[in-house]
This record gives sequence, structure tokens and C-alpha cells, in this order.
Amino acid sequence: MALPPLVLLLVLPLVAQLGPRAAAASAAALHERDAAALRDVRAGLRDLPGSRFFDSWDDARSPCAYAGVVCAPDEDDPASGVLRVSVLTLGTGLADSPGLAGTLPASLASLAALTDLVLYPGRVEGAIPPDIGSGLRRLRLLSLSGNQLTGPVPESLAGLPDLHTLDLGNNRLEGAIPAGLLLPSSPSLKVLILANNGGISGQIPAQFSSSQLFHVDLSRNAITGTLPPLPPTIRYFSLAANAMEGNLDGVFGDGSGPADLAFLDLSMNNFSGSIPPEVFALPSASSLLLSRNNFTGPLTVPAAAARTPWSVVDVSHNGISGEVPEALAAAGSLYVNNNRMSGEVPSAVARSVFDGGMTTFYAQHNFLTGFPAPALPLPDSVALCLSYNCMELPSAAAADGCPTIAGPLEARPADQCRSTDAGSSGGGDG
Repeated sequence: MALPPLVLLLVLPLVAQLGPRAAAASAAALHERDAAALRDVRAGLRDLPGSRFFDSWDDARSPCAYAGVVCAPDEDDPASGVLRVSVLTLGTGLADSPGLAGTLPASLASLAALTDLVLYPGRVEGAIPPDIGSGLRRLRLLSLSGNQLTGPVPESLAGLPDLHTLDLGNNRLEGAIPAGLLLPSSPSLKVLILANNGGISGQIPAQFSSSQLFHVDLSRNAITGTLPPLPPTIRYFSLAANAMEGNLDGVFGDGSGPADLAFLDLSMNNFSGSIPPEVFALPSASSLLLSRNNFTGPLTVPAAAARTPWSVVDVSHNGISGEVPEALAAAGSLYVNNNRMSGEVPSAVARSVFDGGMTTFYAQHNFLTGFPAPALPLPDSVALCLSYNCMELPSAAAADGCPTIAGPLEARPADQCRSTDAGSSGGGDG
């Protein structure tokens, strides 16, 4: 199983830089505390069938020649000639490697010179050593993703002066996020990934907006509370599939929101109220994923936002009313299905669909009254679904792109379309 690309890009240049120095120093003695920690690592972990990572970890070699181990002179006592472990990468990271199993020893925290600790995906279980941050004060990269680790995120990881990337995603961790990881008290932290643990809980502190984070993925956990304003530095932010609630007023500023935010995923929560216009005014936004919440009211998209080349806008499965904004014709894929939207689809959106600029337009299960299809064939690359609205489908192609779970393909019953305000009854449709 391969290391996530984001982490891989951080690891490889460092290993390439340290390699020659480590090779030259391999004849020097390794600090006994580090040597003992490596012995504990070997005793606590094992190769899964098909992995041969530990083949080189034998007594005939210097520990600094073990696979995944990089050593460097002791910066605290350079005259001693003693080496310390500076980088520890556990596992091969090859796509066909099943990884490692076992548990992480508490003595990992004694590798005081360690700057990078990477555990490739596998079946390592048990808790992360609680004192790991107390001992590894020079840590810059910690990636333990894709294993079966349990217990809390160690409080000791908050406030590390040089920690840039913390990736503990795809494990079975639980408990509150140490507040210091989301606050300016972790001054160097830029990448925080705790996704797909299921049990990460608690709330995001109000001071989150003062942090310097630019990549945060907390998706598929049990985080509650309201969302505070986002940091101005944020570029990637995912809270999908949590239990967040409240409205988004003030989250994106008053027109001065995060200028570099490209990816936003707030789907599958309990957010309510209207979607602020500031969301669509984010100048760098490419993906806006807001589906499966309790949003209501019409969509207000600033006219200037029409110049934004969104890759995807998904506001499906809410209770949104009003018309489809013309400015959303700039989206590569647009999902407004399963809402309470009414009126005629703007001609600019229809043209974008038939020109192939918009490759997916899902608008099924609304109260739309028309779709001004141009006299052109629908491109084969386009998926269009207009079923179960208050109109006759302009052609069979208007349902050909519907997903198999889209529900009835016929028009909505006439008695549901007689109301002059289809959104007055509130709530999403299906």
C-alpha cells in the first residue's frame, strides 16, 4: 500500500539529501538509547506475509544500515562522534506490499533527534505512545496512516515547534482533538489529517481561525458543534461525514475569506440556514461540496463568481429553494438534485451542458418547470438528469444520464406542482 502522495513528496527529498551523509557515518557508533529503541521496534513489529521490510534488520549490520533508518551526527554533542536516528521509515511503501503488523513501542519517544517518522499502511494496532511528542521535540513529519491504531491522539503532539505534517488518518482513533493542534500554539503545523478514524470527537475551538494550517482533513469522524471562521491560510478543508451543526454565517468572512481555499467539503453534516454567498465568491475555489445537510433558502451566487472555473459544485440533498443561479453555468459538474428548486433552468446552464463545458448536471427531484435545450445533440461525455420535476423532459437524453438510484424517471405529479411556492413546505425532496 503506497504512502499518500502529499506525505511522499515531503519524505523523498529529505531522504535523498540525508542519504550520502548517513552512508558516510554508518561506521560510527549509534547512541545506545537509539539502538535500544530500534531493537524494541523490531521486537514489536513484524512483516505481514508478502512483506520483506525487516530482512535487513539483523545483527550483522550496523543499525544505521537497516532499511528505513537514516542516521546523522548528534547535534547536541558533535564532538562525540555518536550517531542519532534522524529519519525512521517503517515499511516499504510499495503498492503490492501488505505492510507491517504489531504495536509501536513506547521507546520510540527516546529517539530524540528524530525529524521524520513514517509508518506505511498495514495492520499495526494498539495506542500511539502517549509521550511520543514529549520525546520527539524535533519532529517535522509524523505519518502513521492506514493502520489499525486505537486510543486518543496524544496530547504531547500539540505545541511541537517544528511539526509541519501530522497524518494519523485511516485508523481507529477516538477522543477529542488536542486543542493545540488547531491553534497557533503549534506554530509550524500546516498539514493535519485525522480523516476516517470514526471516533475523533469534540469541537473545533473558536481560535482555529488564528492557526496557520493550510490542509485540514477531519472527515468521517464524530466532531460536533458549530464551525468557527476558517484560517486565512487554508487551502484544503474537509469536515465531511461528521455531526457539525449551525449555520455558516461568518465562517468565510465578509468578502475577505480564505483566498487560496481550493477544496471545501462540508457534506453529510447537520448544517442549516442558507449557504452564504461568500462560499461562491472564494477566488481559488475548485470543489465546493455541501450536499446532505439541512440548508434552506435560495442560492445567491455573486455575479463576479461566474468567472470562477469550478470543477464541481454539489449542493444536492438539502432543502434549497428558488431558481438555479445562472452563474453556476461555470461549473464543470453541478449537482442541485433532491432540493426544492423551481423555475426554468437558465439558458446559460443548458448551453454549457450541450457545449460539453458542464459534463454533469443533476437536477432531478426538484420542482423545475423548464430546460431550454438547444437544437444540438447531447455530447456522449455529458451526464444529464432532469427527472421528477414539474416539466416534460425535453428529450430522452434528459434522463439517460440519471444514476440508477435517482428514483422515478417520470415527471412529478401535477398536484405537487400547483403551488406557486414549491419551497414553502420546507425540507429537502428525497
